[in-house]
Amino acid sequence: MGRPPGLSVRLKLTLSYAGFLLLAGALLLVAVGVFLLRQGWLETNEAGAVRVTPGTLFVRGFAPTAGAMVVFLLVFGLLGGWILAGRMLAPLDRITHATRTAAAGSLSHRIRMPGRRDEFRELADAFDMMLAQLEAHVAEQRRFAANASHELRTPLAISKTLIDVARADPHHDTGELVERLHTVNTRAIDLTEALLLLSRANQRSFTREQVDLSLAAEEAAETLHPLAEKHGVTLETSGDIAPTSGSPALLLQLAINLVHNAIVHNLPERGTVRVRTSNRPHSAVLTVENTGEQLTPRRVATLTEPFQRGTERIHTDQAGVGLGLAIVKTITEAHDGSLTLTPRPGGGLCITVELPAASGG
Repeated sequence: MGRPPGLSVRLKLTLSYAGFLLLAGALLLVAVGVFLLRQGWLETNEAGAVRVTPGTLFVRGFAPTAGAMVVFLLVFGLLGGWILAGRMLAPLDRITHATRTAAAGSLSHRIRMPGRRDEFRELADAFDMMLAQLEAHVAEQRRFAANASHELRTPLAISKTLIDVARADPHHDTGELVERLHTVNTRAIDLTEALLLLSRANQRSFTREQVDLSLAAEEAAETLHPLAEKHGVTLETSGDIAPTSGSPALLLQLAINLVHNAIVHNLPERGTVRVRTSNRPHSAVLTVENTGEQLTPRRVATLTEPFQRGTERIHTDQAGVGLGLAIVKTITEAHDGSLTLTPRPGGGLCITVELPAASGG
């Protein structure tokens, strides 16, 4: 951004210091002159003219000295102001250097301003904190991009291999080839749609409307009921009306992802999924609880990371793309809510989504 050249802050502060010092000196000299006038060193007649008295000799001798003092104050103010301004603005030089270093792409640089807390050091600490968060965010985005590229490359590589095999063997069973290509391409499409959904939620590019979480939970359960029956999982829904504000499509996707995750991460048979909605003083709550394998808190803490999958998936045909809970977390954060994952003592997981209650709801 182009700006016309101007005076530096240091020069402005220097001129301000010198100006105030000069003004203070001039006022002091005026006060001395008024004092001398009132003490009789200077006298005036009825016409207002100054009458020479013995004290006038002192004033005449004092005037050159006063002028010299004014000049001295001006020079001293400029020199002292320049030095003081430089010392005061030295922290800004370090902050500016760190800003330019960060703009050049080095986010690992930190100011680490020494000394006691003041405005400059608070600014430096805030800048260091911002750089740390930005560095972590960039690292996460790079890791996500690398994982996404790897996940997308896998189905494409499989498709290429299948096509190469078919070209090398014209008598190969085309029906089997088409079926396998269909499966691989479906997975690639699901992954692409999940990435787009994740990006949309991250950007918060949606219009907020009033949404009842209980209706979203019921629709998700109804949609996935055939999948639950196929895998022998009992799906239970209950709860109260839970109004919140947000995107109906994204919140429905959140509920579907939670229920789907609870079904595919369950016991081989006679598993259970419980979906409940409730209200708290200032929030609407959706809870999805399922039976399943024993999970450690350390393992649970990684489940919302992109492309993290359970170590033991019971149903391999529903392996997913590793973005289910990552999408849930992103949608929750986009709606200013909180997501809590808690391992159940008997095995399985309890996931709680808490969103701000709709105003007037």
